[in-house]
Amino acid sequence: MKKSTVFTLLSVFVLIPGALFLGRFLPGRGFYLTSTLVILFVLLPFFLAFEDRRPQARELVLIAVLCALAVASRAAFVWLPHFKPLFGVIILSGIVCGAQGGFLVGAVSAFASNFLFGQGPWTPWQMLAYGICGLVAGACYHKKDRLPKDPLSLGLFGFVAVLFTVCPILDTSTVLTSLTVFTPASVFGIYAAAIPTNLIQAGCTLVTLLVLSKPLLYKLARITQKYGLYQ
Repeated sequence: MKKSTVFTLLSVFVLIPGALFLGRFLPGRGFYLTSTLVILFVLLPFFLAFEDRRPQARELVLIAVLCALAVASRAAFVWLPHFKPLFGVIILSGIVCGAQGGFLVGAVSAFASNFLFGQGPWTPWQMLAYGICGLVAGACYHKKDRLPKDPLSLGLFGFVAVLFTVCPILDTSTVLTSLTVFTPASVFGIYAAAIPTNLIQAGCTLVTLLVLSKPLLYKLARITQKYGLYQ
């Protein structure tokens, strides 16, 4: 197993959760330190992937463009509560750029977009949740042809991925950052109250992939083939 893959797994399951746990005990604006640590743990596996090959600046440019597109897609629908097309963009990023690239796009877009929507203790949790969304998409689809990539299949995948990976992480962050006393009733109440919001976010991802997956994947496939990116 490559070092970058090992470090990605270590970051997702050990280092980033450890940083989130540490953030619970930091006063004031300690969440900025936690967010910085999360960014560091996200970037290191991505750059370790360059260890055995010559890095190309255009790969970083593509990642930056996808991050900007994800942020813009979230900002464009600020008027519609809980409607976030950026999850669709993150999933497509993982499909094209791989698990590490998808995780990077998700985490960075969460941090960057919160300069518009507001930073807070929830930011590191969003970075983890959005990043895992891209990681799962990359692990399932990148360099693999056995899974269908038609708009309906990708839309259903996005619906399930958001509903059962992103939303539980975000709901857990609400539980840990809003409750001082944990009881079964209070914890269950938060998870239950989040169900309508979660369904809206998953449904938005379904619609986004139904509409954008075919044209956007076509354009990104042309770019990656022309310049030999993420092959």
